Amino acid sequence: MNPDIFRKYDIRGIAATDLSDEVIAKISRAYATRLLRLNADAKPDAKLRVAVGRDARGSSDRIFATLAEGLQSAGIDVFDLGMVPTPLVYFSSHIHGYDGVIQITGSHNPAEYNGCKMMMGKETLHGESIQELRELAESGDFVVGGERGTLNDHATIIEEYIEWVRKDITPGKRKLKVALDSGNGAAGVVAPELVRRVFGGEVIELYSDPDPAFPNHHPDPTVEENLQDLIEVVRREKCDLGVAYDGDGDRIGAVDEKGDVIWGDKLLIILGRALLKATPGATIIGEVKCSQTLFDDIEARGGTPVMAQVGHSLIKAKIIETDAELAGEMSGHIFFNDRFFGFDDALYTTCRAMEILSATDAPFSSLLDGVPETFATPEIRMDCDEQLKFKIPGVVADHFSADHDVITIDGVRVKFENGWGLVRASNTQPVLVLRVEAESEADRDAYLKLIEDAINAARDQLAG
Repeated sequence: MNPDIFRKYDIRGIAATDLSDEVIAKISRAYATRLLRLNADAKPDAKLRVAVGRDARGSSDRIFATLAEGLQSAGIDVFDLGMVPTPLVYFSSHIHGYDGVIQITGSHNPAEYNGCKMMMGKETLHGESIQELRELAESGDFVVGGERGTLNDHATIIEEYIEWVRKDITPGKRKLKVALDSGNGAAGVVAPELVRRVFGGEVIELYSDPDPAFPNHHPDPTVEENLQDLIEVVRREKCDLGVAYDGDGDRIGAVDEKGDVIWGDKLLIILGRALLKATPGATIIGEVKCSQTLFDDIEARGGTPVMAQVGHSLIKAKIIETDAELAGEMSGHIFFNDRFFGFDDALYTTCRAMEILSATDAPFSSLLDGVPETFATPEIRMDCDEQLKFKIPGVVADHFSADHDVITIDGVRVKFENGWGLVRASNTQPVLVLRVEAESEADRDAYLKLIEDAINAARDQLAG
């Protein structure tokens, strides 16, 4: 097996080569073995149950068949959720108490990729757990759980999810006109029907039909180029809101009525303001790439802001640790633990945003009134050798720590007089991730140069 497919948050690689039937069989048996051992004392005689969903990729059906065979051969009953967004797989775990769930997905990666996001009980496998799974798969030290497991259909999960959300959401009197861009990913099989059933109004669909070739644009709402069709439709049709999804429906992109992009941290401000009215003092988590205006706005409204590491699995763990009611990332992963289950769900987030907007006559953009204007770089990716990328942020932190406040929970976030700058190692690519925000363009550019100079000095120091 290629060890690089075992990432920090999930398993992911080129489907045709990295995720051959042989490799998937080993991963499946390793997952089954770990699950059986975890439940050996609590459920010594019970048949364990695992639900498996998949996205729209061409390789997903093949991977499902091999994965299901491995689980069944280990004595585990498999429940086939069909093609569904990732959040519905998590939802099935909470509603039906599955012992484990697996989503087969390449998320927002190109069409030739695929992978697995896994849970055991309520724990999402990440970090050391993923590496332990790799070691088990490589060792072949597999166990079985008695008689062969069964394969069961659970395609009703979509209807169950829509009905659950419909009962949870209370729409306002205002009927909204929204555009939904599913990017030919898995969200298209649920999102339009969900919004129509919950809110009525007018739903304009873009690219709802799943297509593993992603013929219209890549399903990654963090890239503004991928939002251009949505922006055009929102402006032309005078929509109240536009929403885009990534390939497996766990990340959201939002566009206001003017066609301006509302990035993840700004969307979190809107959601957080509404939450703090209903739940004074609530804890809200943002990650290290988020705007300082997010943390300041939470605090100014009586909430408790928490800064966390980047990564959807790490955010889930932080929610459990802090009992936070809401969390989010720049990447569009939004997690509601208020009235929901604490996992990232772009479809449910759409409904919470529309719930807020439908209760007012104001435009969506006005929900950010009072947020100070800042000037931020996009997420800058600087090529960096794998051997150095995790060392450089520590050297940069030492460089600034004498006369600046530094936060080192994930790379280093340096506080400047009128802004901040971030350097962190990507967990998925051989790059350093940089972001700078300041009160003026001049300060932003100056702080970026200070950060870049510190990185170059760190490279020289480590090379020497």
